[in-house]
Amino acid sequence: MRLLLAEDERPLSRALVSILQRNQYTVDAVFDGDDALEALSSGNYDGAVLDIMMPGLDGITVLRRLRARGDLLPVLLLTAKSEVDDKVLGLESGANDYLTKPFAARELVARIRAMTRGQDDQASSQLGLGNITLDRTTFTISSPSGCFQLSNKESHMLELLLCCPGHPVSETRLLERVWGDGSGAEHSIVWVYISYLRRKLQALRADVRIRAVPGAGYLLEACP
Repeated sequence: MRLLLAEDERPLSRALVSILQRNQYTVDAVFDGDDALEALSSGNYDGAVLDIMMPGLDGITVLRRLRARGDLLPVLLLTAKSEVDDKVLGLESGANDYLTKPFAARELVARIRAMTRGQDDQASSQLGLGNITLDRTTFTISSPSGCFQLSNKESHMLELLLCCPGHPVSETRLLERVWGDGSGAEHSIVWVYISYLRRKLQALRADVRIRAVPGAGYLLEACP
């Protein structure tokens, strides 16, 4: 699951990214409201954590603009303010939840899980094609021949390919979804992780393969 974190205090942002990554989330961090709104326009996220007091657009404005265009993305607001009126304003603007600083890491993770639970319930934890199955909760790929524990990035990459069987996924999209916008990752890293997945599929005697489509990206298809 991919989250956008908009928090302008960089030490806190780094700490939150680390906490969320340890809890199996993929996180993109931005540091002002304008970048947050632009990132959320991509539709690449399953949830967002927005600090209210940020440079540029504040978190409430970002949230209101998001809701004004009909986007129902789950949003958790972070703020140093604890007054009831501020909480009411955030919730009336369309926030799913509200957390006041300072907060415990466990509470943040619990609240994110609660606000995104509906999405988790709607989507199966398992994806499959041919004789392979990916468990998205444990990052495990399996076949009748055995199983492998995948890294976070391997799992997200395979998930993208499984969601589009027979259709190429571009390197740019793989970079955006797996490494995040603005990560600075080179396109060559996509090939490296594709090679990791290919070796695991071969070891599992999978009846599907990852094929490179020149100029279009990579696709997952049944072996000929």
